[in-house]
Amino acid sequence: MDKICILGSGTWGTALANNLAEKGLEVTLCSKFKEDNDKLKASLEHPNLPGTKLNKNINFVYEFSKAIPGNDIVLFAAPSIFIRESAVEAKPFLNENQILVCVAKGIEENTLFTMNEVIQEVVGDKFKIVALSGPTHAEEVVKGLPTCITAASFDRDARKYIQKVFTHDQFRVYTNSDPKGVEVGAALKNIIALACGISDGLGYGDNAKAAIITRGLFEITNLGRAIGCDPLTFLGLSGVGDIVVTAISNHSRNHNAGYLIGKGYSVEETLAKVGMVVEGINSLNSAIKLAEKYNVEIPIISTVYDIIKNGKSPKESVNDLFARKLIGEKVFQSKE
Repeated sequence: MDKICILGSGTWGTALANNLAEKGLEVTLCSKFKEDNDKLKASLEHPNLPGTKLNKNINFVYEFSKAIPGNDIVLFAAPSIFIRESAVEAKPFLNENQILVCVAKGIEENTLFTMNEVIQEVVGDKFKIVALSGPTHAEEVVKGLPTCITAASFDRDARKYIQKVFTHDQFRVYTNSDPKGVEVGAALKNIIALACGISDGLGYGDNAKAAIITRGLFEITNLGRAIGCDPLTFLGLSGVGDIVVTAISNHSRNHNAGYLIGKGYSVEETLAKVGMVVEGINSLNSAIKLAEKYNVEIPIISTVYDIIKNGKSPKESVNDLFARKLIGEKVFQSKE
């Protein structure tokens, strides 16, 4: 039987743990904090996944030293800003026969590394690492609702293995050989979801939201292409799929955060109301730095940056977007 350890008991880590336990696999869910661990173990309920009883066979542990050894797969499910810290803490207890999986969505600001690259730098090149990403709301996965996701790695055997282990009933896993493209799409789509939320908060309609999604995908694809990703990756689950599910759903904390900002709430008030990590806000600085490094225009993402980081009026920002120089619609921006 395959054994999986999940580091991080947020909604996504918990939903995956429950899904794997329902499949009959041996699952350890590791919370960094003893109090959170004890509450989950006692109640089998996650505070942000109301109405769902977790599988009683999940093994709840709060110490990496006890959680990691003996598992075939170690999955990193902390927010992106804590992935390096988690990898550093986990490293002493890892062995090179374990497959490492990361489900965090972000780009590290100082290095501009994807989350897989952060983990790889910490643990070394001998480990096989897989990015597991796609259009997935934890609130639906924990209930067993139909979901598709991508396992992406340069290592064919590793991605095929994760595909086999994680596929279960209504949870279908595809494979992809472009992990960087998958991770770039996963990180930047959160910013597009913020933009759609801001649009909804301003009272704009479906026309505006469709334009943001379409042109936002254009920006992500061009930036990914400049970085060296396969542009077709962004037409898949971690591109189009992830943008759609994050940009239009009430489950999406990024959309909800954008909505509150569009309604006039400050960033601080918004984060307090959402009550969970908003990865799109964490990714803004990295997105701007990447665009500057590779000389790619990202007007929608830059507009969200100005609203959130510089306090620019959302309505004024939309007016400025529409006042930009008229151009032709291209599938890809020229590299020249």
